[in-house]
Amino acid sequence: MPPRELGFTKMHGAGNDFVVLDGIGEELPPLEPLARRLLDRRFGIGGDQLLVARPSAAADFRMEIYNPDGSRAEMCANGIRAFYLWLRDHGHTQRDEVGVETLAGVVRPRHAGPGLVAVDMGLPILAPEKIPTRLGAGSDGPVLDVPLEVDGETFTVSSVSMGNPHCVLEVDDVDRAPVERVGPRIERHPAFPNRVNVEFVQVVARDRVRQRTWERGTGETLACGSGACAVAVASILRGRTDRELAVELRGGTLRLAWPADDAHVIMTGPAVEVFQGRIPLGEGD
Repeated sequence: MPPRELGFTKMHGAGNDFVVLDGIGEELPPLEPLARRLLDRRFGIGGDQLLVARPSAAADFRMEIYNPDGSRAEMCANGIRAFYLWLRDHGHTQRDEVGVETLAGVVRPRHAGPGLVAVDMGLPILAPEKIPTRLGAGSDGPVLDVPLEVDGETFTVSSVSMGNPHCVLEVDDVDRAPVERVGPRIERHPAFPNRVNVEFVQVVARDRVRQRTWERGTGETLACGSGACAVAVASILRGRTDRELAVELRGGTLRLAWPADDAHVIMTGPAVEVFQGRIPLGEGD
């Protein structure tokens, strides 16, 4: 009998790339080891994260997210845009807006034009204990411009959660930012008990910033949508930008809007299907 094969779809949102599996219509093997194998860029398909579609009792669909190290992620804003496009293109829905259950709650992506998806990302989480971070402990937040010592260096950082935790550092030149050196150290810093995504941001104008991200459990990626939301919120609260701005990532540009402190963050950006395929499952899958 030939080895069992698994169908998949490769997608990306602003260069943040994903392997999408259909857990609605197909039985899947254990996903933590599968994520490590499929996301390997040399021995697997390659991707920043594995997205798995599931039925949901709380929303229209559920999206599970796995990192290349097999760990789970609460939310991925680029991923949910790709997930929504996949749902539409693969016959699971034709609705212009759906509810998607994630570990961060129910998120509502909607059609925003050819190849574009808008996502209501909800309210940013600013209270330290809910981000979670030990920075600003005992306060209600927000955590803005606080010192963080990393291996003898002190950085000025802000922290926001968009359903997953983010640490934001403003830099003079994002191209020269120490992403690979400092990113993994902050990711696992004791100030962030659940680890953290790290955003390096350069403010170019009141309506435009540039961003690079070190993603928890993944490393540097070409884009991070929830990170772009966190950057927008932190930049607005710090008085550095207007409430509508473009966030330029290495893989593309996202539009962010946060109309008021008590309003939801709205993100709009691209989603693309790259290819479909089938991969044989090994004995360990």
